[in-house]
Amino acid sequence: MKKFIIRTITGVLFVAIIVASFLRPLAMTALFALVTGMAIWEYSGIVNEHGGVSVNRFISTVAGVYLFIAVTAFCGGFVMSGAVFVPYLLTLVYLFVAELYARNQQPVATWGYTMLSQMWIALGFSTISVVSFFSLGYEVHFSFVLPLSIFVFLWANDSGAYLIGSLLGKHKLFPRISPNKSWEGSIGGGVLVIIVAILISILVKSYEMDCVLQTIPQWIGLGLVVVVFGTWGDLVESLFKRTLGIKDSGTILPGHGGILDRFDSSLLAFPAAVIYIYTLSII
Repeated sequence: MKKFIIRTITGVLFVAIIVASFLRPLAMTALFALVTGMAIWEYSGIVNEHGGVSVNRFISTVAGVYLFIAVTAFCGGFVMSGAVFVPYLLTLVYLFVAELYARNQQPVATWGYTMLSQMWIALGFSTISVVSFFSLGYEVHFSFVLPLSIFVFLWANDSGAYLIGSLLGKHKLFPRISPNKSWEGSIGGGVLVIIVAILISILVKSYEMDCVLQTIPQWIGLGLVVVVFGTWGDLVESLFKRTLGIKDSGTILPGHGGILDRFDSSLLAFPAAVIYIYTLSII
C-alpha cells in the first residue's frame, strides 16, 4: 500500500510538472534540457558498469543537452543558421577520435554505447521541440497542443494497457523481452488512445487552437502512431535493461525507477510523431 501511495504521488507530480512546462517555451526548454542531461548521465553510469566500456559521461551529457537546446533554438526561430549545430558535430568527432588514445578494453563497444546515447536519448528528446514550434508565414509560434497531446496519448496508452492487461491479458505481446505485456492490454491502450484523440480533436476545433492537425482522422492517426512506437520504445528500453542485467535504470523517481524508465516510450514516439506530421504536410 505504501509503495502504491508513493508511486501515485510521484506520478501526479510528474504529470503536473510536464503539463506546467508546456505553458511557456522557456519552461519547456529548461525542463527537457535538464531531463535530457539526467537521462544521458543515468544511461552512461549504467553502461560504464558493463565490462570494459568507458563512455565519457560528462562530455556525452553536455553534448546531448547542447543538441536539445540547439534544436529548440533553431526550431523556435531564435537562431536562423544551421551553424548552431557545428559545436555538436565537433563534439561527436572528438568522442570518436578520443577513443584512439584512451586504451579502453572495449573501444568499439564504447563508441557504440556513446553514439547510442546521442541517437536514442538526445535526438529523441530533441524532437519534442520540433513538434512544439510551427510556422505561420514568416513567424514561428510555440504551441503546447501537439507535444502535450503526445504525452497524453502515452499516458492513456499505458493506463489502458495496464487496466485491460490486468483484467483480460492472456496472450503475451513480446515474452522474450517483456513478459508482462499482452496483446489484450495493447489493444485496450490503443482503444483508449483513439477515444482521447477524438476528444482532443474536438477541443482543438471548438477552441480554434493553432495546430497543424485539425481533423479527427489526423488525430486518430497520430494517436495510433504514438501507441505503436511508444510500445516499441518501452520494449527497446526493456531490451537494453535485460541485456545489461538490470531491473530499473535508476531510483530517482520513487516508485517509477529512473528517468529512462519514465520516458522510454517517448524516445521513439516523438520522432515517429515528427515523421507522421511532416508526412501529412507534404501529402
